[in-house]
Amino acid sequence: MSPTRWDFPVELCCRPMAFVTLTGLDVVYNAVHRAVWDAFCANRRADRVPISFKVLPGDHEYPKCRSKRTSYEWYIPKGILKTGWMNKHLNLVPALVVVFYELDWDEPQWKEKQSECATRVEIVRQSLQGRNTKVAVVLIQKKAPLPPGEDAIASERAAALCSVCELSGKSLFVLPHTDHLVGYIIRLENAFYEHAQTYYYTEIRRVKSHKEFLNKTTHQLLFVRHQFKIAFFSELKQDTQNALKNYRTAYNLVHELRAHETNILEIKTMAGFINYKICRLCFQHNTPLDAIAQFRKHIDLCKKKIGSAELAFEHAAWMSKQFQAFGDLFDEAIKLGLTAIQTQNPGFYYQQAAYYAQERKQHAKALCNHDASVMYPSPDPLETQTGVLDFYGQRPWRQGILSFDLSDPDKEKAGILAIQLKEKSVVHSEIVITLLSNAVAQFKKYKCPRMKSHLMVQMGEEYYYAKDYTKALKLLDYVMCDYRSEGWWTLLTSILTTALKCSYLMAQLKDYITYSLELLGRASTLKDDQKSRIEKNLMNVLMNESPDPEPDCDDLAKKTAQKLWADRVSLAGSNVFTIGVQDFVPFVQCKAKFHAPSFHVDVPVQFDVYLKADCPHPIRFSKLCVSFNNQGYNQFCVLEEASKASEVLENLTQGKMCLVPGKTRKLSFKFVAKTEDVGKKIEITSVDLVLGSESGRCVVLSWQGGGGDAASTQEALQAARSFKRRPKLPDSEVHWDSIIIQASTMIISRVPNISVHLRHEPPALMNEMYCLVVTVQSHEKSQIRDVKLTAGLKPGQDANLTQKTHVTLHGAELCDESYPALLTDIAVGDLHPGEQLEKTVYIRCGTVGSRMFLVYVSYLINTTVEGKEMVCKCHKDETVTIETVFPFDVAVRFVSTKFEHLERVYADIPFLLMTDVLSASPWALTIVSSELQLAPSMTAMDHLESQVDKDLPSFGRVRESLPVRYHLQNKTDLVQDVEISVEPSDAFMFSGLKQIRLRILPGTKQEMLYNFYPLMAGYQQLPSLNINLLRFPSFTNQLLRRFIPTSIFVKPQGRLLDDTSIAAA
Repeated sequence: MSPTRWDFPVELCCRPMAFVTLTGLDVVYNAVHRAVWDAFCANRRADRVPISFKVLPGDHEYPKCRSKRTSYEWYIPKGILKTGWMNKHLNLVPALVVVFYELDWDEPQWKEKQSECATRVEIVRQSLQGRNTKVAVVLIQKKAPLPPGEDAIASERAAALCSVCELSGKSLFVLPHTDHLVGYIIRLENAFYEHAQTYYYTEIRRVKSHKEFLNKTTHQLLFVRHQFKIAFFSELKQDTQNALKNYRTAYNLVHELRAHETNILEIKTMAGFINYKICRLCFQHNTPLDAIAQFRKHIDLCKKKIGSAELAFEHAAWMSKQFQAFGDLFDEAIKLGLTAIQTQNPGFYYQQAAYYAQERKQHAKALCNHDASVMYPSPDPLETQTGVLDFYGQRPWRQGILSFDLSDPDKEKAGILAIQLKEKSVVHSEIVITLLSNAVAQFKKYKCPRMKSHLMVQMGEEYYYAKDYTKALKLLDYVMCDYRSEGWWTLLTSILTTALKCSYLMAQLKDYITYSLELLGRASTLKDDQKSRIEKNLMNVLMNESPDPEPDCDDLAKKTAQKLWADRVSLAGSNVFTIGVQDFVPFVQCKAKFHAPSFHVDVPVQFDVYLKADCPHPIRFSKLCVSFNNQGYNQFCVLEEASKASEVLENLTQGKMCLVPGKTRKLSFKFVAKTEDVGKKIEITSVDLVLGSESGRCVVLSWQGGGGDAASTQEALQAARSFKRRPKLPDSEVHWDSIIIQASTMIISRVPNISVHLRHEPPALMNEMYCLVVTVQSHEKSQIRDVKLTAGLKPGQDANLTQKTHVTLHGAELCDESYPALLTDIAVGDLHPGEQLEKTVYIRCGTVGSRMFLVYVSYLINTTVEGKEMVCKCHKDETVTIETVFPFDVAVRFVSTKFEHLERVYADIPFLLMTDVLSASPWALTIVSSELQLAPSMTAMDHLESQVDKDLPSFGRVRESLPVRYHLQNKTDLVQDVEISVEPSDAFMFSGLKQIRLRILPGTKQEMLYNFYPLMAGYQQLPSLNINLLRFPSFTNQLLRRFIPTSIFVKPQGRLLDDTSIAAA
């Protein structure tokens, strides 16, 4: 019994295709025959008909056909399905035999060739005697055939050849060996396929004809057999719908068979075969839900059919194979385009297959634990005369025996013993690992990380049982990260326990120490006695001694491991192991915290390192080192405590480096920062804690940054969300959760002890030399030196402001574009305590708006920090925002001679330009000079076609004549036809032409005289003069009314009408 005993036969798993044999082809020595064969077999695309070809000699002996049974009355079947039946119809018994023969229609020796061809056909028929296999003849010809009906000789000779060979016309074919050989071959294939279809249809009818002779009392097995054969022939015929229907019927018939311990394996085997066929066809028909439903039904029906209790591992192996085969079918369907999802993918079936493979291993371990003295039975009960079983699923020592009573109990016991001893040699772990590996690949593909991790743990454990500890460690180490990050501490503890065993059995020092450190920590769910044992073993390793064996290890592996550990002890190698703890959870926690986020350079930098142990017993460390990004500070932050290796676990609570479980230990450090680090960040890059001594072995636990391990982030988050009240602790102790890591601090300059005052008078006027007075006074206790002043526009503002702002120290000079916007490092000398100085800065702003100006004062001073002399550079800056405004606003307006606002002006028409100057300065400004500058060129946009002037007295008097004279001037080069009319007014009577039409020559004037007689006193509207230019319809009176007064003041009539008043009038 080989490990592949439970694999499905190849002929069951392959796609059934019609079997056609080709005879008469010499593919070795004849190039033409070789080309024909290659055209049949090479590069077969999916669109070609499904046929399996094989080249055989013409006298090949095909399997003999048994004599046909006329009655089943006394026939008792010995089994359901013979092991060779599927292979026989796939590869041995053809549906069609094709005889190839080289013969042209114009062959001179036609008679002889015709006879030879007929002889070859007869030989084939003799070898197929009793079978319904079809025979066809293909004539290989050198010339291309003529169209049908045109070659009379070919038609005559073809009919003669069919007659001699006893063939129908549909079984004779011609194959011209020309350039289009592949095309002819494809046409031949289609014809062969039709013949094969006919053959398999005949076989199906033949099997169906047997049903009427069967009875359900003695022929139950035949019902299953015949139904399976009909389905299989339907598959060969490519009628998959009928094949599926018949397989379903066969499956139901199998489960109607009466099951007993003697035939249960045969029933399960056939049920598994038929179920495989049904599921395969469902996937092929793109009905995956039907396949899944069928498989679930199959498992529900068969999982309780265990059979012999002594061979329980066989049932587990069979179940495992069912799940594996379905997983393979599912995966194959996905590759062909089926879509799977997270909750329904092949991974679940491979996982279940692995579960049953593990169950098989457990049963085998319980049932096959024979002593070495038990010998394998002789003769071998598992051997058969032919080397293979006659029927699928039967026992080799009782083939064909269908009785439920065991005729030979001794032979049965010998057979069971042989199977058990064969099972004992099976490497079950390899089977389990392969299945788990398939499942992991599927779950990775469908993004199921937790399922993937779970199965990888199982794989690691199987590698452990298979004694492949290296691969076990690799897998377990990979999944530990996921369980740590998600906080599955119980699962992590179990994985760590297995990993510790692997590292012990391989004597891997660093791995053994790492896993021991974690199993002692807060993430471990081991009991205290187990932790104490691990802690003791860890100390033995650190003292260069061999640890005690881990429990539940294989005895032989223990002995090998003890030799390896002895070699480790004797070999002098590296005794220092540095372990980065950021990826796991050790039994010591560490947090570093600076006292403040920043320190002045003249104040010592102080920080604390907090340590907490979670192991069962107090433990003493030998050294603590803190490393910084500036390694010059490392020497100031080292704490070392000498101790012997034997004192590491002694119950001592004295000393700074002794950690008591559950208690927080605080270690304080301080150092003086360097002046060149001002403005830089000091970071703790690592905290190293040394366990052990150099005389034995020592482990360096290294925390990156300010501490924290794989569980710290999650614990900090839980603590922040927790509302649980913390118990009150003594003043000297702190709650661990309340400590927040502060791994970096900034070094800032010494606090300056000077005052900087800025004096100025806003606002600044544009282009003014604005004065800013800077006053600096020292309040230091000692002299300050190298005082420097930087003043001007603060950097970082708009670039346009930088270009239009200029700063100088000399107010008498007018700044131009060459002056900078910021004056830097202006040396102003030294200052004694209490002394002050003033510096005047002049600023010229070329544009209006707000600007921010900076005044920065720096100086050097000697000081002492922690007894160490240093020169500190101090600085102080002040900023001020200054608003720049225009000194005055100038507004210009166009008005007419009557001071009316003008939107536009006209050529030759006088107008007034009025200028308004408004001072925006809070102080009085003296305008020294002003100038009106006209543009170098002006373009006339509008011209009047005519112009009207009017001679009118300044006032009138009631009932006194008021003469008015109008002057009309033609300003164009054309003669103008003018219509003039006067609209009367209620305040006046008038004499003159009320309406007239006249013609004015170019450049000439026309006068119109009217006498107005005022009737009312006051400001009265004059009669309106309307002018219409016939040549310019767009000309309006509105333009003329700008030049003609429309009103006049009329005085009342005087009481004394003397000559003087009349003369004045």
